[in-house]
Amino acid sequence: MTIRAKYTARRSAAALLVAGLAALIAAAGAQAQDPVPGFFITSSNPGSGADLGGLEGADAYCQSLAAAAGLPDRDWRAYLSTTGPGGVNARDRIGTGPWHNVGGTLIARDVDHLHSNGPNLTKATILTEQATEVNGRGDSPNQHDILTGTRMDGTASPDEGDTTCSNWTSGDEGSALVGHHDRIGGGQNPTSWNQAHGSRGCSLDDLRGTGGDGRFYCFAADAQSLSTTAATAALDRFKERAGRR
Repeated sequence: MTIRAKYTARRSAAALLVAGLAALIAAAGAQAQDPVPGFFITSSNPGSGADLGGLEGADAYCQSLAAAAGLPDRDWRAYLSTTGPGGVNARDRIGTGPWHNVGGTLIARDVDHLHSNGPNLTKATILTEQATEVNGRGDSPNQHDILTGTRMDGTASPDEGDTTCSNWTSGDEGSALVGHHDRIGGGQNPTSWNQAHGSRGCSLDDLRGTGGDGRFYCFAADAQSLSTTAATAALDRFKERAGRR
């Protein structure tokens, strides 16, 4: 084989490799566009009202519900704030988004969008891990109070008094901020999904007495997948190396 023939064959092989890689990246990009579930509301309370075993216990409950429902193995976190020394804001522990519900509907693009006037959060889109709706105002029983311990901007309350049922370790005395998943009702901010009013107490009976059932929101804190931008950059680098052969 002549030198020219060898060069032509080498360039042809490189072109085939580039074409193959481009096809793989295109397929990966198509898959990346498929919504990955990253948000749900718990289908039930663990059993002790607002005593969730702290943030660690609440996160573990989100993880267990997601696994039982066959959702992707992601870093599921409870949307809950804590107060006092070492306090945590709910908005700072749920990742960066975007988040889709278990039906594939986009809920929010990012943290700022989630805490603006524009997130797609309604009774119809806030689904459980089993893709079911939760009772709201007008249903029997009303279960629209959702535990958050959080203000509308996603941060913990600086006010004196209990707003997190002793940082999610009390199933008796205390109070927690709750939101309305159906965006209607009473309280200081009746249309807020994360800060409508405070609960009457922390026991499951008390939470049910004010229109709740001890449920809370779960978000996936990890990234969904490799971005198409990163995939394209990888292809460009491959083409550059192939062109130098």
